[in-house]
Amino acid sequence: MKKFEEKTVKTEEIFNGKIVQLQIDEVQLPNGKTSKREIIKHPGAVAVIPITKDNKIVFVEQYRKPLEKSLVEIPAGKLERGENPLVAAVRELEEETGYTTNSLSFVTSFYSSPGFANELLHIYITDDLVKLDEPQPGDDDEFVEIVELTLDEAKQYVEEERIHDAKTNYAVLYLHALEGR
Repeated sequence: MKKFEEKTVKTEEIFNGKIVQLQIDEVQLPNGKTSKREIIKHPGAVAVIPITKDNKIVFVEQYRKPLEKSLVEIPAGKLERGENPLVAAVRELEEETGYTTNSLSFVTSFYSSPGFANELLHIYITDDLVKLDEPQPGDDDEFVEIVELTLDEAKQYVEEERIHDAKTNYAVLYLHALEGR
């Protein structure tokens, strides 16, 4: 057994939904004892840091039911099973903002909550936005409003907790670091 590895002894599926699957794994710990792990399986997600020609960042504001409030976020969405993240990133950019791009660069990938979920989030950036003549329709149950902010305004939104999710905080920090170069 690898250092710290937890070997799965038994898996019980609790819920299998449209977006996530919840399971409880009984695991054997490195010391030989057993424990239970509640695990959320997720197909992964993409997010885009879109920057306009006048150097504004395009965000979307939307209501987040688990938080019972609206957040301002970079455009993002879940991957369909087996979908190429780059293709999904363009799709989400188009659906959520009405922009498309011919130049999307990979920034990073990270696990959003590795303590209980396997969601891997891929982040891209573009400063080559093109407004679509006919924007792609978004999901029927998704209501968003476009918010364009300078980096300084975005930093203020972070302080005010209007931007308050990991991927968007990462995006603002990433752009701040690029600005310092």
